[in-house]
Amino acid sequence: MAETSSGSDGAPERPHHAAGIPERGIDLSTFTADASAALAGPAWLSRRRTEAWERTQLTALPAESEEVWRYSGIDSFDLDAFAPVPAGTADTATRAELALARSVAGAFGPRSALVVTSQGALLAVEELADTAGSLTVAGLSATAEAPPGLGRLARARDGFGELHDAYLADVLQVTVAAKARIADPVVVVHLVAEGDPAGPAPAVFPHTVVDLGTSAEAGLIELYVTPPGPDRTGEAPGALVVPVTELDLADDARLDYAALQILGPGCWQVALQASRLGRDATLRSFTAGLGGRYARVRTDSDLTGPGGRTSLLAAYLGTGNQVHDFRTLQDHHAPRTESELLFKGAVADSAHSVYSGLIRMRHGARGADARQTNHNLVLSEGAHADSVPNLDILENDVRCSHASTVGPIDEDQRYYLESRGIEPEVAERLVVLGFFSDLAGRSPFAGVAGWVDEQVVTRLGDRLFPLRSSDG
Repeated sequence: MAETSSGSDGAPERPHHAAGIPERGIDLSTFTADASAALAGPAWLSRRRTEAWERTQLTALPAESEEVWRYSGIDSFDLDAFAPVPAGTADTATRAELALARSVAGAFGPRSALVVTSQGALLAVEELADTAGSLTVAGLSATAEAPPGLGRLARARDGFGELHDAYLADVLQVTVAAKARIADPVVVVHLVAEGDPAGPAPAVFPHTVVDLGTSAEAGLIELYVTPPGPDRTGEAPGALVVPVTELDLADDARLDYAALQILGPGCWQVALQASRLGRDATLRSFTAGLGGRYARVRTDSDLTGPGGRTSLLAAYLGTGNQVHDFRTLQDHHAPRTESELLFKGAVADSAHSVYSGLIRMRHGARGADARQTNHNLVLSEGAHADSVPNLDILENDVRCSHASTVGPIDEDQRYYLESRGIEPEVAERLVVLGFFSDLAGRSPFAGVAGWVDEQVVTRLGDRLFPLRSSDG
């Protein structure tokens, strides 16, 4: 029988293999076994890469015909346009890279540590606060033994997941001891340089694992940033970024988390965020998707302990021909768990957004409460947004709600502002900024709201009013 796994919308993903015969193995003309074997690291990491590369022979890349990839346009993805970063490419940090990381991280105030990666490899851990052993931040490529829980939350075993494990340069491990309270967040800046348009674009595979002990409290901000480079106005891809973040919260732990993506316009991103919450644990999460050509984030949140609570927020803005693709799973295993999801996005020009999410109430989740909301602004006729919320309820005595909206700027809001003497182009801009600011203001980190406002203003430019007036 074919091996299957469940997608974020509850539908089974494409089988890995049938009767041991590949259905459609990945064409690895540039992703070779030798390239995987050449990566540095201990024996356990080399074995992990080898085993994953062998699985790619039995694993298909995703297709849009699969429910969990519906509307994505993934069928246009060409793996041959990319190649893994050669071993040793980013062994040492340059002054320019560190300066850029410090500059980007500076928008978010005090921090307990600054971590810098480049092309998926760990470069530096700076400013690690004196926490008397309560906080550990380190790469795993130097450890002699495999960590017991690596990959335990990353369930999306499609072709991108196998490529991630086969070409994983390093793993960043952030560990917070039981009952420790880390006042300022760890800030991780992932630098992803786009490649030369004349050759294959680089493929990079960042991986972050966060473990919070019982009753621990901490914060983590991850940024995905493309350093300045040549202006990429053509169709050549810039980079493939396949990040995985695992957030494991023990009983009564509390984590604030943000993932902020401002990759270059030629980048393809296929990201996985996976969390697991113990008894009475709390996760507050905020994701911003702003850059990239195609940017996908899959968020799986498992509430396995009674009383666990998650707040999942996301903001995304698409311009030009960008695609922003979000898939979510709020998976309630235990009683009295609570999850709130609010995703808001806007698309202009010919951009496209996709949201597909599932609330699953498993047997045993009595008294659980889940909410799922997705709002989309369509700012021009050529833009498009898809929104597909779903429920899967297998238990009685639970509360669930889901809602979605897709439409243009509200005429009543625009009229209200214009009636008070505000110019039409200013009124539209204020409506859009308010749409995002309201959500960003709920981020667990104070600096995120201003950062989002600045990014939205920069990326919208003068689009709103000229687009509307040209139509009429």
